[in-house]
Amino acid sequence: MTPSRYPTGLFSGAFDPSTPLRVDADAIGPRIGKPETVLVTHTHWDHFNDVPHIAKTVAGVRVLGTLTAYHLALASGVPSAQAVPVKGGEYLDFGDYTVEVIAALHSRNAAYSLAFPGVRLAQPPAPQTIADLPEGDTLAYQVTISGGPKVFFMGGSDFVERNVTGLAPDVAMVALPSGGVVHDYTRRLLAALDHPRVVVPVHWDNFETPLRNPPARAASDAAKLDAFVAEIRKASPRARVLLPEYDTPYTF
Repeated sequence: MTPSRYPTGLFSGAFDPSTPLRVDADAIGPRIGKPETVLVTHTHWDHFNDVPHIAKTVAGVRVLGTLTAYHLALASGVPSAQAVPVKGGEYLDFGDYTVEVIAALHSRNAAYSLAFPGVRLAQPPAPQTIADLPEGDTLAYQVTISGGPKVFFMGGSDFVERNVTGLAPDVAMVALPSGGVVHDYTRRLLAALDHPRVVVPVHWDNFETPLRNPPARAASDAAKLDAFVAEIRKASPRARVLLPEYDTPYTF
């Protein structure tokens, strides 16, 4: 989720797809650090909004994502040498860590659909509104640290069971189910991942509010999160469930 936070009406019931994209450089600055690799799960605005700014601010940082992410990055002024298209199946060695790219699926809403479906097969004009950033296919990633843990994370609450079976991460960052239409989501996901020791629910905060702790939750998402945590504990009773806070380091 991006540090730039602005209202689109998504959480108030008056969603406006023509909301202009904006970048809060002051919010990003203290948090940017010195990243080497940015992993983009999909290109909806709440995931991709700040990626071009980061890529143009940190010299040499590489951005991994779908072909849509690649084309949108170029359209946003990211040098082609820093944009790395991947599709799932890649197992990339960066020295102190490896990145396994997993083809995944985006969350489904209650109507079994999703916002802004579509891909960009060629470089479009520079995106101006949130509707200019389609889903663009979805990926998950597993990062393995040399001498450390294997960490799996996803940006949408659906998955291809065969693609994640056998990954066996130590830590799994798993997305809150949104529409409740994916069959047996939590149990199947955790079983396929071989019941990770640490499960970190993600994508449950109100991402149109300022980055302040405790993270804000919409009323409906608060109930969903409580139910999700209960499902995790039932499916993986030995797992540690960690609800992360902003700007807080965690060691695994």
